[in-house]
Amino acid sequence: MDTSNYGDNSGPGERKAAEYVAGLLADVQIEPQVFESEPGRTSVVARIPGEASDRPALLVHGHLDVVPAQKQDWQVDPFSGEVVDDCLWGRGAVDMKDMDAIILATIRQMRHEGRRPPRDIVLAFMADEEAGGVKGSSWLVDNHPGLFEGVDEAVSEVGGFSVELQGRRTYLLQSAEKGIAWVRLVATGRAGHGSQVNGDNAVTHLAQAVARIGAHRWPTVIPATVQAFFEGVHEQTGVQLLTGQEVDVEKLREMFGSTARWLEATVQNTANPTVLEAGYKHNVIPGQASALVDCRFLPGQRDELMRTLTELAGEHVKVEVLHSDVALEAGFEGGLVQAMRQSLLELDPGAAVLPYCLSGGTDNKAFSRLGIRGYGFAPLKLPADLDFAGMFHSVDERVPLESLRFGVRAFDRFLQLV
Repeated sequence: MDTSNYGDNSGPGERKAAEYVAGLLADVQIEPQVFESEPGRTSVVARIPGEASDRPALLVHGHLDVVPAQKQDWQVDPFSGEVVDDCLWGRGAVDMKDMDAIILATIRQMRHEGRRPPRDIVLAFMADEEAGGVKGSSWLVDNHPGLFEGVDEAVSEVGGFSVELQGRRTYLLQSAEKGIAWVRLVATGRAGHGSQVNGDNAVTHLAQAVARIGAHRWPTVIPATVQAFFEGVHEQTGVQLLTGQEVDVEKLREMFGSTARWLEATVQNTANPTVLEAGYKHNVIPGQASALVDCRFLPGQRDELMRTLTELAGEHVKVEVLHSDVALEAGFEGGLVQAMRQSLLELDPGAAVLPYCLSGGTDNKAFSRLGIRGYGFAPLKLPADLDFAGMFHSVDERVPLESLRFGVRAFDRFLQLV
């Protein structure tokens, strides 16, 4: 199902996928509620009673949208769902229809077997996460907060997957995530004929600002979660990746492969220019030029990021914030964390489990406004040679079938322990 989210409401929306999810829930006597923030931008929410409904409920959530995919770049049609080499290929195979499928398979199996979770479970499958959740999680929180009454904790995507760490399988549980600041740079200057001398060219102002921002070396900052991660690596391997405020990036890349791309980004703020817009004719100097920059900030670092960004942009360039959301840090202790750890280690006894900070963001941001503490737990036991981290938002996205089967077993065990 093509649920591509282009960020401008031009995509197909999530309606078809939401109706499919609602049907799978209704098939096992779970009553789904379907919500549309706008036509076609559809989310599904349901509540499953637990054995002890007086306990705080657990939110289990996923998103139904995916980033776009260009068919010509892929080895298979990105929306064919083909199985090749014992892997399921397609856009969303790792972000995050794999997790949606794991949730649905686990819950349906529990219902078929007549089992109830220890506490109430709220299920949410949402629209628009890939554009910040404005038409999905944020809309639900703003307009239907009662759906999440009594919920104190949540689990969702991008955690619980395995990497090889010096020959030992290690699962990374996401207990923090960076904040988002999606900004537009707007440069102004003197419009004119392309043949004239022009020292006030908006395109030049913009290009200089983009170059400064793109080349800026952000200082190292070590949040508590990242500190715990480095300490865990040292305890497990004897390798010291962090000395004071200095990270040994080469060793990090050597130990973690493509996953290091995420880990490197958790010790600094980032600002990556992604889109340029200027001009309308070869011989016309435009009076305005703009660029989009994807900024991510560590907990407590938003003001510092915006101050530095404004300084780098310069006097001719205005910084407009199009979308901003919080950084989160949930901690790595308590019953929910223990349940995640135990469910993994029971199925993979020789493995290790470490916390980490996600360099991107999830719908946990919206739910934090309701006081819900969120984690990433989409359990996958992965082959050591699979470039899993490199497939997020990339071509030839795929997930091994055996990893999905492991995920269902681990998630089922997790829901028994919560």
